[in-house]
Amino acid sequence: MPSENGRPPIKLSLPLEYQQDLYSELHGEDELVLLARGLGLLRIVTNLLHSYDAAGNNLVVIVGADERENGWIGEALAEHAAVSRSSAARGLSLVNTDMMSVGTREKMYSQGGIFSITSRILVVDLLSRLLNPETVTGLVVLHSERIVATSIEAFIIRIYRQMNKAGFLKAFSDNPEPFTGGFAPLASMMRNLFLRKPSLWPRFHVTVAKSLEGRKKAEVIELEVAMTSGMRDIQNAILECVEVSIGELRKADTGLELEDWTLDSALHKSFDVIIRRQLDQIWHRISYRTRQIVNDLSVLRSILHALLTYDCVSFNKYLDTILAAHQPPPGSNRQNQSPWLFLDAANTIFETAKHRVYTGKPNSAEAPEDPGVLPDSLRPVLEEQPKWTVLADILDEIERDAYFNPGVRDDSNGTILVMCSDQGTCRQLREYLQNMHVHPISKDEDDVEHEDTERKPSADFMMRRKLRNYLNWKKDFARVSASLFTENQKVLEGFTPVSDQRGANGYRGKGPPNKRRRLRGGSAAAAGGGRPVSSGIQVAEEKESQVASLLTDVQPDEVDGAQKEEIAVDDLDDMEDYFELYEMNDLVVVHPYDGDMDEHVLEEIRPRCVIMYEPDAAFIRRVEVYRSSHDDRNIRVYFMYYGGSVEEQRYLSAVRREKDAFTRLIKEKGNMTVTITHDSAATDPQEKFLRTVNTRIAGGGRLAATSEPPRIVVDVREFRSSLPSLLHGRSNIVVPCMLTVADYVLTPQICVERKSVQDLISSFKSGRLFNQAETMLLHYKYPMLLIEFDQNKSFTLDTFGTDHTISSLKPDNASDLQSKLTLLTLAFPRLKIIWSSSPYQTAEIFEELKKQQEEPDPVKAVQVGLVAGEDPSDQSFNQTPQDMLRAVPGMSEKNLSRVTLEVENMLEVSNLGEDELDVLVGKEAGRQVFRFFNRSVLED
Repeated sequence: MPSENGRPPIKLSLPLEYQQDLYSELHGEDELVLLARGLGLLRIVTNLLHSYDAAGNNLVVIVGADERENGWIGEALAEHAAVSRSSAARGLSLVNTDMMSVGTREKMYSQGGIFSITSRILVVDLLSRLLNPETVTGLVVLHSERIVATSIEAFIIRIYRQMNKAGFLKAFSDNPEPFTGGFAPLASMMRNLFLRKPSLWPRFHVTVAKSLEGRKKAEVIELEVAMTSGMRDIQNAILECVEVSIGELRKADTGLELEDWTLDSALHKSFDVIIRRQLDQIWHRISYRTRQIVNDLSVLRSILHALLTYDCVSFNKYLDTILAAHQPPPGSNRQNQSPWLFLDAANTIFETAKHRVYTGKPNSAEAPEDPGVLPDSLRPVLEEQPKWTVLADILDEIERDAYFNPGVRDDSNGTILVMCSDQGTCRQLREYLQNMHVHPISKDEDDVEHEDTERKPSADFMMRRKLRNYLNWKKDFARVSASLFTENQKVLEGFTPVSDQRGANGYRGKGPPNKRRRLRGGSAAAAGGGRPVSSGIQVAEEKESQVASLLTDVQPDEVDGAQKEEIAVDDLDDMEDYFELYEMNDLVVVHPYDGDMDEHVLEEIRPRCVIMYEPDAAFIRRVEVYRSSHDDRNIRVYFMYYGGSVEEQRYLSAVRREKDAFTRLIKEKGNMTVTITHDSAATDPQEKFLRTVNTRIAGGGRLAATSEPPRIVVDVREFRSSLPSLLHGRSNIVVPCMLTVADYVLTPQICVERKSVQDLISSFKSGRLFNQAETMLLHYKYPMLLIEFDQNKSFTLDTFGTDHTISSLKPDNASDLQSKLTLLTLAFPRLKIIWSSSPYQTAEIFEELKKQQEEPDPVKAVQVGLVAGEDPSDQSFNQTPQDMLRAVPGMSEKNLSRVTLEVENMLEVSNLGEDELDVLVGKEAGRQVFRFFNRSVLED
């Protein structure tokens, strides 16, 4: 880039043609960039930011960046500034905490630079003019797929565009799927972003394909790994359970679109979330069985994932926990277990998983009468994951290739990078690679004769250790389950008189359990009707003698004792004697997929070989970009996947969904209308005045007119919700303040405390709502409690009740909540309750309440409820610790304010002595707080 005013030229790191074209586009105009995953979105963003940072006279704000992205951007900007030798570059400044004072933020903004600000702080600073929108050079929006009309980021963009017409606005996303749902989704998103031009860059874009498919292609070796017969049987059984569950959902007659409710869609990560979102609006009307099936889909998907990633022992352990979690509550007479557990396929899952770990030891003298019953002695099977053997073979091949064909040295290291899906798989592979050449001492004579011969890599040592831990865990698990059953039984017996109020047999409107209706065919429900009360799925448990024989077979030997123990904590006192830098040529690095951060991993490690233990389309593209960007670095990729598995199907489905999404976006872009936004600032002043004239003067009213729009004072903590954004969108002036009383002040006499339903339940539990109502009645003539529901959920309290448990045991059920609301209105007759189905309706209600009323004074609203001479800024404490303290026995609102002012954090509160607490909160309350924090969890 040419230098200006004698400054050194700005050096960019965009070696590929499509990166350079995209950068040139972005510098020229405002647009929404949709880039395929893995093509280096953050690299383009950081280069663009550096060009503004190096100029030295800009104020650029980044919206929507998470903590890791802030770290990436800050590091990249510092590196660019060092390479370009730009003295004017300031790097990235983070504003991500309320504890940073107003004066500090104002000083930082006045100096300019690149800022990443959390959305809640930014919207308050823009509204209060601490950050004047007119001084902002531009806005960079990341993760634009998350921006909907009610989001706080859309609120920020609207404020910025209304006040600043000249500044740039650039939005980025690498997730095209959310842009394809609903009617004209791309046009709606462009309207929310105040942009007119979308720029689409899929993998099949001509420039992208030309950049990545040239002469410098990476060498890719595809390895299809066959699953074991046990894994295949379990996978087929799980898919059968998923298919039956989806069929049951279709029969439920929910009245929703069912086209996407297929087995293929069920493999996608967000399938259960999509179904739950569709059912939210009618959640109170669907049966308990339907709700249970929706939850079962999440469980079945997690089992499917665990089958391909967990070892056989961990997978069996996971199934044990699922079975325990699905048992009916102790003392329950209802058959409320998940329907899929009664299928034959479920039995296949549990039995096959168990036989992958251990089986009966053959004994010709004693043949068991029942082939389904295990003999008294068990032997370990410990089936290994097929990918482990392939991984060991790949490492051996790489080592032999490096020895026999040294080749030409290039800029790559000899490091081998193994990539997998998560940290759990990373730990599993590290343990396998450390112990694959360790073999336990065999007791068989045939093995002793061949001790000198070379043995193949094996996970036998690791699996034996896991089996020992599993058997010990199962003993403790059974003991804990028994104690919990006893405790729950006592609780149920204590609630017996209350439950008896519902009827003689505890059934409301239903027949007793012995009055069964006839069931057609040999269904699972019919087969399970003869079980005893409080029974669950009957699972064959191993006898103690069987477990003892199994433990004997896997007892640790001399080889186990010779292995180094895992070190959890090391004080590093002798660091110089025992620690040194690794030699990169002899290193195997196991790392999880981590989005754009993987680009850093490739650049830092510079591996010669990459083993993809699990398929990931985005990482393949990152390798393509890495290889095409460096002429002097050769790389070989081993791509592993289970053939005919859900893993392969999920990978192909993800690639197809992204391609289809881009295809639809390209078509919509071709037919999209141009969005022209109306500039309210250009309206004639006389017309603006006439619009505010209120002609409703019936009943002795007066003709009122004002040239200023209505004003609403809002507590700064309320900006987590979408209501302030909607109020601002209806031409109200939103004034953010730190309010002590109420959340919204509409007029000098009307204040509103807003509660979502979940917040209402927690406020009743802690007693906070009664204190808030008391203070509102003390300072305002018309205090109001607004109960606001979610627009996408049902407008009813029945959602928060349950129809399958004893209601008296549920503290947050609907009837209990309604009774507390009745008590609240009896205690405070002047308190008005407003019911709102959504934030949109709330904004309309506020508009009606403000008609023919005076405007509130923000200064007076802030001073209400404060002690004389108290600074309102002292009230800006973190809400999460305060909510935690409210739950502590003996902690009232008055005590809470005292403790918050005197004590710095929760750690200090928990370490206070009883005498110190007596001084702060009183003797009795201090004793309760002290006993709460110092009670032993191991004692009754």
